[in-house]
Amino acid sequence: MANIVRWDDPFAGLTSMHSQLDDMFNNFFTGLPTMQSAQGLPAMDVYAEEDKQLVAEVQAPGFDKEDVEVSVHNGVLEIKGEKHEKEEDKKGKKRSYMVRESHASFYRRIALPEYADVGKVDAHFDNGVLKVTVPFKELPKPKKIAISGGKNK
Repeated sequence: MANIVRWDDPFAGLTSMHSQLDDMFNNFFTGLPTMQSAQGLPAMDVYAEEDKQLVAEVQAPGFDKEDVEVSVHNGVLEIKGEKHEKEEDKKGKKRSYMVRESHASFYRRIALPEYADVGKVDAHFDNGVLKVTVPFKELPKPKKIAISGGKNK
């Protein structure tokens, strides 16, 4: 004799599977940025201002100007930041000793366009925000070429 099984929602399994697939893809594509922001790595915005310069802004709270390095090499803008903090607490004649150490670092690379004027890159650090400006060279204007030829018929 066949058992009759009551099935309230025939699509419940599909909904669950759909949700699991969504989670898998979201974790795959957003897992790294989520991990980075959880670790407190600085956010960076890159944009062009009026097609005259490229601007990169790095939000680096807790970093000082001395902790950050900006360089350009082979058409690539590199921004590095690294800080070490060490706090020691010695308690007189007692044998208690406490050391707190922390380390934070970040690294960003931006490929620059051919017309970037790497000789005039400017970097400014203020209140935990690094702003790097890369001006663009003026591109040569196209030269009109006169067309010669015979008579039109």
